[in-house]
Amino acid sequence: MNKKPNILFFFTDDQRFDTIAALGNEDVHTPNLDKLTERGTSFTRAHIPGGTCGAVCMPSRAMLHSGRTLFHLDGCGEDIPDSHVLLGECLQNAGYDSFGTGKWHNGRRSYARSFNCGDEIFFGGMGDHWNVPAYRFDPSGRYEAETPFVENPHSSNKVDYRGCDHINAGKHSTKLFVDASVDFLKKRGEAAPPFFMYVSLMAPHDPRTMPDKFLKMYDPEDIKLPENFLHQHPIDTGALKIRDEVLADIPRDTEEIRRHIAEYYAMISHLDAEFGRLIKTLRHSGDLENTIIVFAGDNGLAVGQHGLLGKQNLYEHSVRVPLIFAGPGIPEGEKCEGLVYLLDVYPTLCQLTGIEAPGSVAGRDMTGCFRNPGTTIRKELYLAYAETIRGITDGEYKLIEYACDATQLFDLKADPLEMQNLANHEGYAEKLSEMRSRLVRMAGEWEDQKHATGRQFWRGQYDTRPKRVIRCIS
Repeated sequence: MNKKPNILFFFTDDQRFDTIAALGNEDVHTPNLDKLTERGTSFTRAHIPGGTCGAVCMPSRAMLHSGRTLFHLDGCGEDIPDSHVLLGECLQNAGYDSFGTGKWHNGRRSYARSFNCGDEIFFGGMGDHWNVPAYRFDPSGRYEAETPFVENPHSSNKVDYRGCDHINAGKHSTKLFVDASVDFLKKRGEAAPPFFMYVSLMAPHDPRTMPDKFLKMYDPEDIKLPENFLHQHPIDTGALKIRDEVLADIPRDTEEIRRHIAEYYAMISHLDAEFGRLIKTLRHSGDLENTIIVFAGDNGLAVGQHGLLGKQNLYEHSVRVPLIFAGPGIPEGEKCEGLVYLLDVYPTLCQLTGIEAPGSVAGRDMTGCFRNPGTTIRKELYLAYAETIRGITDGEYKLIEYACDATQLFDLKADPLEMQNLANHEGYAEKLSEMRSRLVRMAGEWEDQKHATGRQFWRGQYDTRPKRVIRCIS
């Protein structure tokens, strides 16, 4: 009987869909991810549904690991209930060793259920890449240790405590987590069961720091500003003063944005190099040919597009993510342009490994795309951010509605950078009405009743006041 395929899930933090050279961005250096696209299938229209809080990565990761939709999580995903069977838990039940390293933003109990081995575990959303407060794997799953520190030693002797049992001073987070993964592979015996290895980075999330050799690869003066760059976003999104957006002055300064983009690319080139090192280890261990590799990001990031820096919005740059599959049973060099969610990864891995997906999983199996790249998995996607933004896209058009009484309609085929708002064009009145009806229907299907907006559009109760329509870029 053939051994089930191993699984390597390499997950990045805040990496936008268009930051891989082989998928269209010649400004970023990603040779190892380029090779992955050559030997696998890229889902070029993979999305997250958005998020219910400013820490968009938290519900995104909860959806990934539970296979559930945005409004069927426990809160914002800060924990995952026992009734929501985790991906690692499901694979363990099928005989896998489940190894987890890096960022885990969904509660200690959930981590303990998901993994039966691991190392260098970071329970948090972000932190200093060079001094990560981490835990060794604890079979009891308690993770209660705390270490003392003084936050402001120049002005105070107050001692605070942070959750960790050690800190690897001076080792970058990306290298730290890949080192743990390499050690795991090297210690495995020939008779070991198949593995699920979840490598969850903190990069390229800010603070954007990386080894100097990668920073030197990008001169800010040579960086091209995105075509949809704006000095200031014209709509009140309800999140214009959140931490991501205050990383640069408003109105945005072009020189400062170029620096941010250069550092963003440098972090991605660094994680690409570490990804390559992990693949090399898989090859040397003899496991590569029997390993399904999944590369993905938890959400996107604006970094200057539309006058924004963060991901607390529904533009493509923030809800669209990289997603690549490679390995046994995966066609090489293919691109699937159909709409999918990141939460669809769970049932897809179940199908690829011959495991029945738990009943708590709401994602859809994407393996049909491996047989036919033109397969339709989802006809439309429902999008939401917190209490203030709702949207829908069918891949051709996107509607975005704001609680501040603003509306946007984009023709994504003609305008992929979402620069021309068509909501006030008479020729698109019928399309606008159609998209609004679809938005109301999908809001009902998604049971989006936890968050309210001034429009109450999820209940189909559009108010009749004149709509304030915003033209993005003139």
